[in-house]
Amino acid sequence: MTKSKITAFLLLMVCSVCSAQLSESARWAATAASDYLIYPDRVYGVANNYQLKLDVWQKQNLKEPAPTLIYIHGGGWIFGDRTGATLQFLPYLQMGWNVVNVEYRMASASLAPAAVEDCRCALRWVVQHASEYNIDTNRIVLTGHSAGGHLSLITGLLTPEAGLDSQCFGTETLKVAAIINWYGISDVADLIAGPNRKNYAVQWLGSQPERAAIAKRVSPLTYVHTGNPPVLTIHGDADSVVPYSQSVRLHQALTQAGVKNELITIHGGDHGGFTPEQYQDAFTKINAFLKAQGVIR
Repeated sequence: MTKSKITAFLLLMVCSVCSAQLSESARWAATAASDYLIYPDRVYGVANNYQLKLDVWQKQNLKEPAPTLIYIHGGGWIFGDRTGATLQFLPYLQMGWNVVNVEYRMASASLAPAAVEDCRCALRWVVQHASEYNIDTNRIVLTGHSAGGHLSLITGLLTPEAGLDSQCFGTETLKVAAIINWYGISDVADLIAGPNRKNYAVQWLGSQPERAAIAKRVSPLTYVHTGNPPVLTIHGDADSVVPYSQSVRLHQALTQAGVKNELITIHGGDHGGFTPEQYQDAFTKINAFLKAQGVIR
């Protein structure tokens, strides 16, 4: 018996012994490879000679279009990439959703508002390719952490009148069923000067003229209005990176505008790094919120 055959035989033996001990999640993981087709490195646009890419995880063998998560990674608009984000959207894969994992231009490639333009283009790409990947355009949910939370918010709240859709103009109506915001920035202007000044925000705006006007233009709070999609925010009240007060203000503004929304406060929570119990509770509430919006049937 060759070395490769011996290795394969041992792996099969180990798997057969472990299979009886697999949890429900582990059983799902064991079959996920056959349940999903992954389409990596799909180019959804080109800007400043930079190819914008996303990955599509498509659930197989469904009789109707599937609810679809668009995940946008964090990193303060200055670092990070989509390849490290997989663990963040595993719960949605386990629920049988499609997932679209998006990258966008960092500040080193293009300053604000480039990342916002890119994410709007990614949403348009998803709508345009819905039939190809079995996407239910009435059940698209945006989510992300930190800067990804900000980009999820503004991608879903933005209006065409803002003029940030020019990179990928189209006639499709861009709408989402809900936004799940994990401690995202809602007021960029608050972070470029004053007591809440953050270096990552300053780097994203750079030394452009009209920095304050651009910061307001890329702030989700600017676009709160009655027609917004439902928003669920999760934020630690001891966050040292994104002020918790921003999520409180967003919650208040959405409520005043009559928008369905909820703020889940992680007491003592910093910028992520919550306990397993806190994460489990957050996802239980996310599930309930999405059921209430008709996204989960």
